[in-house]
Amino acid sequence: MLDILVIGGGPAGLTAALYAARAGKSVVVCEKGSAGGQIVFSPLVENYPGIAHISGEDLASLLCAQVEALGVTIRYDEVTSVKKTDDVFDVTAGEESLSARAVILATGVAHKGLGLPGEEDLVGCGLSFCAVCDGAFCAGQDVAVIGGGDTALQDAIFLASLCRSVTLIHRRDAFRAEQRLVKKAAALPNVRFLYDTVATEYLTEEGSVTGLTLRNVKTGAVYGEKFGGVFLAVGQKPENDFVNGLVAMTPDGYLYSDETALTGVSGIFAAGDCRTKEVRQLTTAVSDGACAALAACRYLDA
Repeated sequence: MLDILVIGGGPAGLTAALYAARAGKSVVVCEKGSAGGQIVFSPLVENYPGIAHISGEDLASLLCAQVEALGVTIRYDEVTSVKKTDDVFDVTAGEESLSARAVILATGVAHKGLGLPGEEDLVGCGLSFCAVCDGAFCAGQDVAVIGGGDTALQDAIFLASLCRSVTLIHRRDAFRAEQRLVKKAAALPNVRFLYDTVATEYLTEEGSVTGLTLRNVKTGAVYGEKFGGVFLAVGQKPENDFVNGLVAMTPDGYLYSDETALTGVSGIFAAGDCRTKEVRQLTTAVSDGACAALAACRYLDA
């Protein structure tokens, strides 16, 4: 019987494991992919306090080593079911069943891609899901942002302060983003809007993105454009399907929770990008992990 099972091995989950282990709790982390979460895809992290620069992969390795040194076990299994009986949680992880007195959900989100050939291999090689994280690598270059919501417009505005030009590509003839963002982006001299346009291919050289093949959905015209970086802002999907019906969540799948980490289900806590929140960054994920672990420890000690 575990004290705390952490589901998700990104910065939020690993920080939760760190705090819980230091509080003397028995902890297991279940991660279906590679430990570190989305931060692994950032070639250089320069916005983490106290660390001038580090690769996302190296940061993830340090976090894993730190929690494992405290006796935390990291299991690379996908959790497919969580059930509560009395005050015990029965969890299916891979082909095994685990029991825990408390669960911390730190499942993160999966960025939606375009589904184009070679996309997964290009993440971190000129293709990014985070303008704030990776925009500095494209300083002074021509870049593209694909999307039509608030995030896409915010990314374009942010990148305009760093890059020579920003081309905002949207498949429809109008953005669904807030009009104040659209007006702000349109007023910038180095931001260009491409409506009714979709990307059909990543242009590459030596394994890095160098541009896009584009198609106008109304005229059918196909052409290529060179870009020093491409930023995707076509949406995210929280990975919480396995607790649907157990924990309350928004229509788009985010767990209802705030900085207290409480979910409404006694013994289940939420941390990181999988919960309702305004800012999804490395620092806020780490903060969430600490809050969730401390809340779980208070629950167990009550």
